[in-house]
This record gives sequence, C-alpha cells and structure tokens, in this order.
Amino acid sequence: MPKVLVSDKLSPTAVQIFKDNGVEVDYLPDLGKDKEKLLEVIGQYDGLAIRSATKVTEKIIAAATNLKVVGRAGIGVDNVDIPAATKKGIIVMNTPFGNSITTAEHAIAMMMALARQLPEADASTRASKWEKNRFMGVEVTNKTLGLIGAGNIGSIVADRAIGLRMKVIAFDPFLTPERAQTLGIEKVELDDLLARADFITLHTPLIDATRNILNAETLAKTKKGVRIINCARGGLIDEDALYQALKSGHVAGAALDVFLVEPAENNPLFELPNVICTPHLGASTTEAQENVALQVAEQISAYLMTGEITNALNFPSISAEEAPIITPWVKLAEAIGSFAGQLTETSISGIKIEFEGTPAGLNIRPMVAAAINGVLKPSMGEVNMVSAPQIAKDRGIVVETTTRDQQGAYEGYIRLTVTTERQTRALAGTLFVNGKPRIIQVKDINMEAELTPSMLYVTNADKPGHIGRLGTLLGTLGINIANFNLGRAEVGGDAIALVSIDGTLTEEQLGQIAALDGVKQAKALKF
Repeated sequence: MPKVLVSDKLSPTAVQIFKDNGVEVDYLPDLGKDKEKLLEVIGQYDGLAIRSATKVTEKIIAAATNLKVVGRAGIGVDNVDIPAATKKGIIVMNTPFGNSITTAEHAIAMMMALARQLPEADASTRASKWEKNRFMGVEVTNKTLGLIGAGNIGSIVADRAIGLRMKVIAFDPFLTPERAQTLGIEKVELDDLLARADFITLHTPLIDATRNILNAETLAKTKKGVRIINCARGGLIDEDALYQALKSGHVAGAALDVFLVEPAENNPLFELPNVICTPHLGASTTEAQENVALQVAEQISAYLMTGEITNALNFPSISAEEAPIITPWVKLAEAIGSFAGQLTETSISGIKIEFEGTPAGLNIRPMVAAAINGVLKPSMGEVNMVSAPQIAKDRGIVVETTTRDQQGAYEGYIRLTVTTERQTRALAGTLFVNGKPRIIQVKDINMEAELTPSMLYVTNADKPGHIGRLGTLLGTLGINIANFNLGRAEVGGDAIALVSIDGTLTEEQLGQIAALDGVKQAKALKF
C-alpha cells in the first residue's frame, strides 16, 4: 500500500479521499514548517501533499528515497524545486483549475472596486467625512477590458466582463482565432491592447517572456486614465514604473492582489490613494480551498494506484482511460530504447521515433519520454522518464517523432533510429496479444524475438556453421539457451542472432564469443 504524507493544512475530506483509494496517509499539518523533521521522515513516503508552507528543497528531495509524486494544492509551485524533482524522477503536480473561478471573481471585484473607489470611500465614510462629491467613479459598461493572458482564468474573466457589457480584447500568443471567437473576444497584439484598453487585467504565469510585461516603456503606451488589475503573479508589473505612472496620473488607478515581494511590507505603492491592495486573496474562498484539496488528493491517489497522471508540470498527462492501454506501449518504447542504448558506444546526435498504427493514435508523449530514457540510461545511469527529455535537450540531442496510420502487416509498432557520430542504427518492436514486447526488426533485418531479462546479441557474417559453433560455445561455457532468434539481410550478408539466456555473461565469456570466426559484435543485454 503506498504511503502519503500531508505536511500542510488540508481538508479532512481530502485525507479521507486518500483512505478511500487504498492509500495510507499521515496527516501532519504542521510538519511542513519543521524542515529538520521533514528531512528526517520524508524517506518513508511515496507521495507528498502540500500547500505553500512546505518547502520541497533539493535537500528534501535528496532524502526522499521512495518519493514518486509531490502534489501542490493550488497553482503556484514556487516552493518546489522542480528541476531537482525531475532529475530524481519525481512527478510534480498542481491543481490549476480548482481556484480559477475564485481568482477570476476576485479580479472582477477588484476592477469594480477600482472603478468606484470603494475602499477609500468606505474609509472616508467611517471617518464621518461624507465626501460624496470627492469619489466620482466610472462605469464599466461599454468600456474596453484588455486581458493580458486568456487562458483558464482569463477566459472566465472575459465571460464575466462580457456579462457586464464590456468589450473584451486579449493579448495571448497561444490564443487561437477560433478560441477567441468562441469566447466572444478580439485577439490583438500587445501594443494595440495598451492603446485601446480602459481597464487592463493580467492573467499569465511569471516566466521570462512575461516578467515586467508592464514596465515604463509599455505603461507609456497605455491610454491616459487606464486602470490596472493584477491578481495573477507579482513580477508581471514593474512596481517602480507603476508607482511613477500612478503619481503622474497617466494611470488612474491600480488594484493589486500580488506583489514582487510577499508578504508585502512597506511597499511604496501602499502610500498612494489610487491603489487598492489585498494580501494575495485570489484563491481565498471556502469553495476554492476545498476544491484544490480534493483535487490534489484524487490526483496523487490516481497516480500511485493506477499510473494516471494529471496536471503534472514535469511529465505528460496520462488519463485514467489511457493508462491501461498506453502502459504496455510505454514499456515497449523503453525496451526498444534500452536495446539501442546498450548497443551505442559513441555520442548520440539524434533520436527518431516512429509510431505506426495503434500507438500513433495514442498520447505519444509518455512513449517518447520512455524511449529517450531507454536510450540514455545505459550510458548515463542517473536518468529516468521524467528527466530524460530535458537531459536529451541539454545535450543537444535532436529528437524527432513521426506518426502514421497502419501500412504494414502489424496493427501497430514503434520504430527507433539512433544516430551517433559513427553510424545510424534502427530497430522496431510491437506488442503481441499477451501484451509482451517483441523485437521485429534490427538494422533493417526482419526477425521476431521476445525480450527477456538476459540476452546475447551477436552480429556476424552469414556463413555456414556459425550458429552451430555459437551454440556449442555457449554450452561449453555453461550458458543455458532459453530461446534462439535469427535474422539476416541476404544470403552471405550480415546476420543477427538474438539469444535469450539464463544467467549473466562475464566479460571473459563475451570475449570468447566475440573471437568466433565471422563475429562482428557480441553484446550482453539486460532488460
């Protein structure tokens, strides 16, 4: 039974979800704040469910000898060292949709409060000033709302704004014209949005491309009197530049739920009367907190019990329906990759993976990751399905994939080609009815061989008597043959023997096999 640690405060219902799914769970909501204690116990657990208090550092990950998955109840994973987790093969999940409505509603609320100066009017009235003429607001009806980011939360904001009779325009490089039309919004470039929008609201992640997307230069391009809302991430706005634009009156007001440094203390923006500030409340509703807790419990349980992967940040998702169908193909891809990797002795420049028939119609990303892992692991050791694609990229290995409908005799197969500085080697495999992987082609030579834990791979010139001599030598060496598979390109050309054996060959035994007349390569393979 897998074991999960909940180290931050999570709903009791979420804890029960783990139990209902057959997962043992320790609910220790204050443990995340105790780094030393967490370091001491983390090695016991297969899964870790957290919020923001637990810091999953490289040191914690190094001590997590059994950890397979970290689940963050919420969107932000700034408290998880994802590169370290990826290197160790630990899936990192979040729950990006559990608080989408809550965050979108907060952005709309901030916009309305900004339009009517509600916080300052409230404070003035409580001070018995009754300054009715001082707080002249603006309507949002018929105003233009500019969305920077039209993903899940941004699209909900757009829907609510359209309900308020606003015109919505959006800058988002990933927004397709079809999706924009469905949402009822207009896709524009950033400069166009800045020039036209009466209100601007940000809904993007904080990445290099979006950091300080509103800065002195871009703020100068906005319409005079624009109002800005940020309930997404601190760092999207250059706070110094915003301060100056607010002081000058070019920006009429700003409503901020997030800041570059949090907790935000003594921020110069707090001094300005035309700024509304809240302490990162975007996800702070009872419904959102419950939703993300339940989601993370379901996701971690599904991964540990069935292999389903949802909302992973460092590995492609695998649905519950896909898992039983795709898993045998993933194993085949890894086995083929391992076969090629064990035969490769020089640096790899390219990996080509072709999917035909059945696997071509599936989610190929897990299969691609498995194949790359198989190729790299024999030479690198410290690599896994999670880290392999990134390692290949870092090493300049070009990975190419192709999918096509069934063309040959097999309902489906995977073909892998590895290019090195010396040669190009290709092999292919398929699944038989029992779901076991089989090799059907090596170096363009057709053959059929079930992959077994210990195998001998021999290439030789096709000459009479070779197979007899090989069999005799294996017998002399005390190596029992479980299965003998042969293939050749043409009479007198290259031939391949793929032999399933009991036990393990020593280097000395391999040397004797390699010394047989006509042998070009002899290699012991492990699967």
